[in-house]
Amino acid sequence: QVQMAESGGGSVQTGGSLRLSCAVSGDRYSSYCMGWFRQAPGKVLEGVGVIDRDGSTTYAESVKGRFTIDKVTAQNTLFLQMNTLKSEDTGMYFCAIDLRLGRACGTVPGDFAVWGQGTQVTVSS
Repeated sequence: QVQMAESGGGSVQTGGSLRLSCAVSGDRYSSYCMGWFRQAPGKVLEGVGVIDRDGSTTYAESVKGRFTIDKVTAQNTLFLQMNTLKSEDTGMYFCAIDLRLGRACGTVPGDFAVWGQGTQVTVSS
């Protein structure tokens, strides 16, 4: 059974950086599409970006050029590097894994079967 746990959230000023981590246990996670999602207060859950089995990445337009997803297979860890943070990046951030082998790696939350508990990111001026 796959389990995921995020860490690294916190409070930062506008323009600052944070690096979120997601520890994955229980399976060969590198075989699957994994993603980062976020939910701001009063808003729907949105995809931040995904990393496919081959390491290719896709990002939401709102974070392109500022956020980077990478993974370290030996550590079973997924990362989200967030630079030039804006107030609108505030929210609860979740990592998730899509266990459907052979399917396109996208940012539809319903495609992801296992989720972490989330880590809060707050960006203020």
